Amino acid sequence: MTLVISAATLSASTMQLSGCKEPQSDNPLLQESTLPFGAPDFSKIKPADYLPAFETAIQQKRDEIAKILENQDSATFENTVLAFEESGKTLDRVSRVFFAIVEADKTDEMGEIEKKVQPMLTDLENEISFNKQLFERIRQVYDRDHGTLQGEDQKLLEEIYKDFVRKGALLPDDKMARMKEINLRISELQTQWGDVLPAATNDAVVWVESKDELAGLSDADIAQCAKDAKSRGGKAPYAIVIVNTTQQALLASLDNRDLRKKVYEAAIHRADGTGKYNTFPLVVEIAKLRAEQAEIMGYPNYASYSLEKTMAKTPDNVYAFLKNLISQYKPKADAETKAIEDYARKCVSGGSAAGDFHLQPYDRFYYSAKMKKELLDISDDEVKPYFNVDSVLLNGVFYAANRVYGLTFKERTDIPTYHPDMKVFEVIDKDGKQKALFYCDYFRRPTKRGGAWMDGFQKQSRQRQQLPIIFNVCNSAKAPEGQPSLLTWDEVTTMFHEFGHALHGILSDCQYNRLSGTSVARDFVEMPSQFNESFAAIPEVFDNYARHCDTGEPMPAELKERMLKSINFQTAYALGENLAATCVDLAWHMLASKDIPTADQAAAFETEALKNIGLLDAQIPPRYFTSYFNHVWGGGYAAGYYSYLWTEVLAVNIADVFAQRGALKPETGQALRDKILSRGNTGDLMQMFTDFTGMQQPDASGLLKARGL
Repeated sequence: MTLVISAATLSASTMQLSGCKEPQSDNPLLQESTLPFGAPDFSKIKPADYLPAFETAIQQKRDEIAKILENQDSATFENTVLAFEESGKTLDRVSRVFFAIVEADKTDEMGEIEKKVQPMLTDLENEISFNKQLFERIRQVYDRDHGTLQGEDQKLLEEIYKDFVRKGALLPDDKMARMKEINLRISELQTQWGDVLPAATNDAVVWVESKDELAGLSDADIAQCAKDAKSRGGKAPYAIVIVNTTQQALLASLDNRDLRKKVYEAAIHRADGTGKYNTFPLVVEIAKLRAEQAEIMGYPNYASYSLEKTMAKTPDNVYAFLKNLISQYKPKADAETKAIEDYARKCVSGGSAAGDFHLQPYDRFYYSAKMKKELLDISDDEVKPYFNVDSVLLNGVFYAANRVYGLTFKERTDIPTYHPDMKVFEVIDKDGKQKALFYCDYFRRPTKRGGAWMDGFQKQSRQRQQLPIIFNVCNSAKAPEGQPSLLTWDEVTTMFHEFGHALHGILSDCQYNRLSGTSVARDFVEMPSQFNESFAAIPEVFDNYARHCDTGEPMPAELKERMLKSINFQTAYALGENLAATCVDLAWHMLASKDIPTADQAAAFETEALKNIGLLDAQIPPRYFTSYFNHVWGGGYAAGYYSYLWTEVLAVNIADVFAQRGALKPETGQALRDKILSRGNTGDLMQMFTDFTGMQQPDASGLLKARGL
């Protein structure tokens, strides 16, 4: 049956929906916020508010689409394209708040609401995407006006038209109907994934009966293990919590090899069916449905379909990029592994048992840390007291943004948050005007999914007269009461990274919501964040935040020198785990639907894919194995995880320009702001890169050098 949603059908759908529940006139999600910037009022929002808010907001969206279709005038940019762009503002507001909480503080109650909300949103998306009458009006404007419109008007029309086409607006009726079914099923599967993976990660906690077993950990880490055990039910006095990546940071310090093995295996087997959870049935069904989507749209596989709208354009271009990196990386990785294993053998029983010792993946971080300590005389425990989370934020992240972009930050304790651990800052531009609100939520909890990310409760838009409301979320450990929360160097750079994304949203200056901020291709969106990491090690910035948590004294010059030298110690691992994860992602999405393996074959397929590309290495496993690769199966990085490496090249090139012109010079920051950070998706992304750097194409030759390889 043809899915054609007429104005009458939309109205009927509206009436059916409104019959479910009367709109709540006092629902805080449906009212314009009275808080600064229109910030969500979390002091009033309750879980019970979300479902009726979605029902009402979806109804409003349908009504707004119906008005476009009821218009008897010829389709114009104003009455069709702009009207479509401006439809659903209430739904956008409700969705942004709801899904922020689902990601960062997902209680059982919020999970149940999500299960009801996702099908509603998918149904609405299907109605709109396959509405032939609506698309015909948009196509009329595109065919007539695309060549004459200018600037953001032209870009908005282009993005909306191509989005409809990519979703299947030109498909015959039977294929439209199948695409609708696929969209709904993928939405259901991703909701299930969002339930299962956090539960699997929480369940994978390793319980420890005695403090002696934790030998090698610092007092602060042991105290954290005790705190984590208590917060997770106290099945034992101590608990080692599994984080989202394959490797676990505590493996660098744990002396107990058996416990190291337990922790590593808990991480890699959290969701592969060897324990309580198994995500492989979800993975293979999502992969098969994506492949079918691509085939319906005329592409050989999902990677070809997805990459068409990126800077890379084709799988061949991505593989050429990756294979070049792999060929340069492999000899360095092999040498790094041999050096660690040789060192480990010398350490084991004073060398007497060297012949019986074989380095395992759960040993690598431990002996690498010992080797670094011996060669460079440095350890995480020595430097962590200088990386207090508050100082890193205020005196590092914010300081760099002030020096480079002229931004200042004022804490707002009067604006409610969704969790007491959060902080809110008003961002003030160099002309003294309000620029944005910035929320930070840095500490892990059982209700938060793993990883780190940026998003917003509201995007910047001159059309909507909206200033951006941006947030960063991380998963660092919060110290026990009365103790400072200290970070590793990796966590420091993660804060700078996520704030780079935040700056992309904060500094946006675009007319339209759809085009603003981070609304760019996946293989461009990671550039501002990866570039912002470079400020963490710039001496003036580093000296400003790297201060002892007790004395406030800056890190001594001698320790600082050793620490900065250690940043690129044995970095082949970090590159290799990223390359491996990237190739796993691509392998799944290069398959035709008929070739997708079964759930029982998924692990073997992954192994074979890594073997074929030359990255099957027990010592350097993927950063994420298939069964817990949230970026790909739960997020928006399907066939796109390569973008971290791709954009690292862009970031290195931009950092080189900053180094040449003056890393903290406001003029350089203003140029980046004007030519890239403020422009969102309003122009050609490669041209933006060229406008700033003067380079016609990115230069990948500096990537390995920047990583110390």
